Amino acid sequence: MNRLFLIAFLLLPQVLAAKPTQTGQQAIDYQVVTEGLEHPWSLAFLPDGRFLITERPGRLRMIESDGRLLPQVIGGLPKIEASGQGGLLDVVLHPDFKNNRWVYFSYNEAGRGGMGTAVARGRLQGMRLHDTEVLFRLAPKSSTSYHFGSRLVFDRQGHLFITLGDRGDRPRAQDLSDHAGSVIRLNDDGSIPADNPFVGLTDVRPEIYSYGHRNIQGATLDPKSGRLWTHEHGPQGGDEINLPEAGMNYGWPVITYGVNYGIGTRIGEGTEKPGMAQPLYYWDPSIAPSGMAFYQGDAFPAWREDLFVGSLKFRLLVRLRIQDGKVLHEERMLKGELGRIRDVRLGPDGLLYLLTDEDDGRLIRLTPAR
Repeated sequence: MNRLFLIAFLLLPQVLAAKPTQTGQQAIDYQVVTEGLEHPWSLAFLPDGRFLITERPGRLRMIESDGRLLPQVIGGLPKIEASGQGGLLDVVLHPDFKNNRWVYFSYNEAGRGGMGTAVARGRLQGMRLHDTEVLFRLAPKSSTSYHFGSRLVFDRQGHLFITLGDRGDRPRAQDLSDHAGSVIRLNDDGSIPADNPFVGLTDVRPEIYSYGHRNIQGATLDPKSGRLWTHEHGPQGGDEINLPEAGMNYGWPVITYGVNYGIGTRIGEGTEKPGMAQPLYYWDPSIAPSGMAFYQGDAFPAWREDLFVGSLKFRLLVRLRIQDGKVLHEERMLKGELGRIRDVRLGPDGLLYLLTDEDDGRLIRLTPAR
């Protein structure tokens, strides 16, 4: 357990302490670390015990280790277009942050043709990002204000994965000359890895790693294998968990377990087609998943190696027991108790942290019941 985070936990004011909640395997409490956040989207843990939080309207916030939200916002960000589902989205630290201070973030950028997901980085010094540079821009941009993705994950080799949505234009997810509806893989400086699956091909975006995705808003690394796991929103039904592989087509909108909103008619050609990957797991009806983390820690031994997913629609936390790449069991917990769960993160202290997507959003910590 990170000593700084343990000290912060012991000193933290207990803004809210719920009655212990008995889940299937673990009795838990939860406490509000911070409130007063405007539609927080993502969370990163700094080595000194502080937190970085993105707010969708375009602010990067700092929370002290004792839970105090600093009134001053972090400067040095590019112009962010807060529109619909877009704004300031994910934030992650470079794997060697202690030495290089690089903070990576995704956001909605306006430009020629409309808007689109972009990814930038800057060096955190005090309350400002310095040397800020844009590493990736979705192309082409479009006028729609939804399905931006967007999660950022570093793998063990230092590659940066960027997850994107189809921007609400279904055919784009099958077009390899278009970034939309894909997983992007870059080097940490924004350059393209030589072993990306489509490097050297004509009329194909070489940044693309996998494609045929609808709107990926959850991504994490498997702590055992190091593989990337993602989940994506389906339409009416058909939210998916996938393990993206290089060059693989995940089917949207040709195949899906969802149907058209309202009228319930079939989308595409059904649920299967040769050459298109099946999801590892799917939800029907949709839960509107967001945020995703494997549990590795000592605080909740019964949950070790389980996968946790937030639900926006049902306002709950999903726990999935995984074995040999298959989901053996699903448990739904904290239904209606916390609000719309936007992000799920495993803290350095071995506890789970959640962000709620509200006008008055909160950072919440799950702890074992005392």
